[in-house]
Amino acid sequence: MKFFHLSDLHIGLKLINRDLQEDQEYILNQIVEMAKRERPDAVIVAGDIYDKAVPSAEAVEMLDHFITALTAALPEAAVMLISGNHDSAPRVNCFRGILARQNVYMVGLPPQTEQDSIERVTLRDEYGEVRFYLLPFVRPSMVKLVVGTDENGNLFSYDETVHRLIERETVDENVRNVLVSHQFYLPAGKAPEEVERMDSEIRTVGNIDEVSADILERFDYAALGHIHKPMQAGGETRRYCGTPLACSVSEAGQQKGVVVVELGEKKGKGGAQIQIRVLPLVPLRQVRVLKGTLEEVLRQSCRDYVTVILTDRVDLEVIDMQDRLRIAFPYLLEIRREGLRTADYGGSAEKMEELNPFELCCSFLKDADDEEKALLQDVINQVQGVE
Repeated sequence: MKFFHLSDLHIGLKLINRDLQEDQEYILNQIVEMAKRERPDAVIVAGDIYDKAVPSAEAVEMLDHFITALTAALPEAAVMLISGNHDSAPRVNCFRGILARQNVYMVGLPPQTEQDSIERVTLRDEYGEVRFYLLPFVRPSMVKLVVGTDENGNLFSYDETVHRLIERETVDENVRNVLVSHQFYLPAGKAPEEVERMDSEIRTVGNIDEVSADILERFDYAALGHIHKPMQAGGETRRYCGTPLACSVSEAGQQKGVVVVELGEKKGKGGAQIQIRVLPLVPLRQVRVLKGTLEEVLRQSCRDYVTVILTDRVDLEVIDMQDRLRIAFPYLLEIRREGLRTADYGGSAEKMEELNPFELCCSFLKDADDEEKALLQDVINQVQGVE
C-alpha cells in the first residue's frame, strides 16, 4: 500500500506582504504530477488545508482545482483530508457523507457524542486491510461530551484528551493501522522548547497543547500535521512532513517535499514492513535571507522572495536604499537593519536612574549647545507643568 503524506497546505496564505496564489498553484500542480508518476493508493492531507477559518473565494477555488486534478490523475485512489487549527472544522466537515461516496474523505470534526468513533477509512491490498484513522485537530472543549471531565468538572488537558480519544478506539494490531492527526506531539524525553518551531505556526502560551507521542505507538505509521519543519516525532514512522511551501522567513533554506510511504506485509503484532522516502518539491521562488552591506546585498540580485538584513554601520538615504533594493529584488519581503550606531548614555543603568529628565536628555543628545539646552528645558517644564 503506497500513500502520499502531505499537510499544512495553508491555501490562501500571504507571506508578509506577498500573495502566494501563483506559488501555491505551482507547488500543488507539482504534487499532482508526482501523483501521476507514483500512482499512490491514497493521498493524505493532515490538516491546515486553508490558512484562515473563512478562506477567500480564490483559496476555495484553488483547493477545488487541486482535488479535481488529483482525483482525475488517480481515479481509484482515496483522498483524505482533516481539519487543522487554522481551518473551520464545520466548514471542512460540510458534505462529508456525499464526498465519501466519491472516495474523497474530508473530516472536519472529531467524535461529537459517546456513540461516535474516530472516522476510519479501510483500504485493501494483497496483504489485507490498511485502516486509516482520521482525527482532526482537537481542543478539549470540542470533545468533552465524549471524553468527560475531571472530578471537579474541569476540562482535561490536551494530552489527556487526545489519549482518551484514541484509547477508546479498538485498534486491531493484527492489521496495518495509520493515524492521521493534527496536533503538537512531543517525543518522549523532549521538552517543548527543544522542538524547533517556525514563525508561521500558532503556539500556545506555556505549550498547553502538547501531547505525549507515546500514544502514536499503537499505529504502524502516524501521518502528522501542525509542525511546519519536516521532523520525526520519536521515530521514522511517526513524522511531520512539513509544509510543501515555505510559509515564513524562518523556513528559508528548508528542503520541502512529499513523504511517500509504502506499507508492506504485517506479521502478527510486530509491525508492518515500511519504506519511506521523500520526493523533493521545487518552489517557483525560494525564500532567502541575504545579509551584508547594501552594496554586498545588491550584487546578489534575484527573483526569489528575499528578506534583506543590512549591516552598514552608517546611516543610509532611506528612499534611495529602498528603491535600489526593490529594483534588485522584485519580490522583496522586508528590509531589516543591523549594526547601526547606538547611543552611549554615559553610564550604567543605576547611574541613569539618578538623572533628572533634563540631564537624561542631555546625556543622550551630547552635542546640544546652550540655546538648544534652554529650549529643551522649556519643553520639559511645559510637560511637567512647571512655570
